[in-house]
Amino acid sequence: MKVFCVGGSVRDALLGRPSSDRDWVVVGASPEQLLALGYQPVGKDFPVFLHPQTHEEYALARTERKTAPGYHGFAFHAAPDVTLEQDLARRDLTINAMARDETGQLHDPYGGERDLHDKVLRHVSPAFAEDPVRILRLARFSARFHDFTVAPETLDLMRQMVAAGEVDALVAERVWQEISRGLMEAQPSRMFELLREVGALERLAPEIARLFGVPQPEAHHPEIDTGVHLMMVLDQCARLAAPLPVRYACLCHDLGKGLTPAEALPRHIGHEGRGVPLARRLSERWRVPGDCRELAELMAREHTHVHQSGSFGPEARLRLMERCDAWRRPERFEQLLLACECDARGRLGLEDRDYPQRPRLQRDLQALRALDLGAVSAAALAAGKTGPAIGRAVQAARLQALNQFP
Repeated sequence: MKVFCVGGSVRDALLGRPSSDRDWVVVGASPEQLLALGYQPVGKDFPVFLHPQTHEEYALARTERKTAPGYHGFAFHAAPDVTLEQDLARRDLTINAMARDETGQLHDPYGGERDLHDKVLRHVSPAFAEDPVRILRLARFSARFHDFTVAPETLDLMRQMVAAGEVDALVAERVWQEISRGLMEAQPSRMFELLREVGALERLAPEIARLFGVPQPEAHHPEIDTGVHLMMVLDQCARLAAPLPVRYACLCHDLGKGLTPAEALPRHIGHEGRGVPLARRLSERWRVPGDCRELAELMAREHTHVHQSGSFGPEARLRLMERCDAWRRPERFEQLLLACECDARGRLGLEDRDYPQRPRLQRDLQALRALDLGAVSAAALAAGKTGPAIGRAVQAARLQALNQFP
């Protein structure tokens, strides 16, 4: 029995990057042997065990065979005669198909170390085409290792997979798992650009794909192309260390521009209202969590109003915050403001612009949340007011608080 550390932790160590967890492969052993050593079984589809002391996952070396379309269509074979090279051959990229043994020696049968040095993302074998999730994983790695290129033969293979309909067999949970992780990488635009290059974006998110080539007014968008703007906004999200709901909201904020009639271009009047149902549809397709879904729809509807709020008086700012439910959902409102800043700065030559709307509305919200509305309601009651009249008193107190900031 031999034990090897494999995959991402080996890759990251060679790159000098930190790695949060380690994967282990056991060669030359049976499930019964591991059980006798105190390992706890956890795998359903193939033998995976938890180490009795470290609780890290140890998988028996295995091979796999495609049996049906999609992500679940595989048969696995794990036995003591499966070699390390056979196990590594089923992995997606050469940079993920390396191992270290217990002495520290590197095992690299598929040239992963060379591809790391050359900064190339390359598939290990034609078996890459058997799992459509690998298209998403490679796109995510492209966003993480943004100075790497994808090997031409790997690009060709991905295009063939898309043409064969493999992407259409992906389940929503796996799509969102990879998309959400890619959004949190160092340059998320690279993920969507690669998906678009191989034809997968049109299948996974036609609402996003159709934004490319759509013009915008150059006075506000020097980059002109709506899709290019979206990619710049996503990279601003990474630059500002935005959380996932903000990044997803930015991904969805301009979807309505893809439905602007040709005769109305390059202006996009009403794109906010057109964008909300598109954001909702995309979230339903990917089964996006509620916090991301809610912020995406709010961003699609209100981002233009937030941008324009610098010229709003107290009444208009109060109406904006009412629509956003800002005092009951202050964290979500703060995320909306950050998303709007990413949008404003995701424009050619304007990446370092100030965005005074955000601190101004933060100041407004702080003033409103400092109000003692219980005391306002009590005073209204004492004055004989009831029902809607109390609501109007609360509204007047909020407006008075904002009047100190014309």
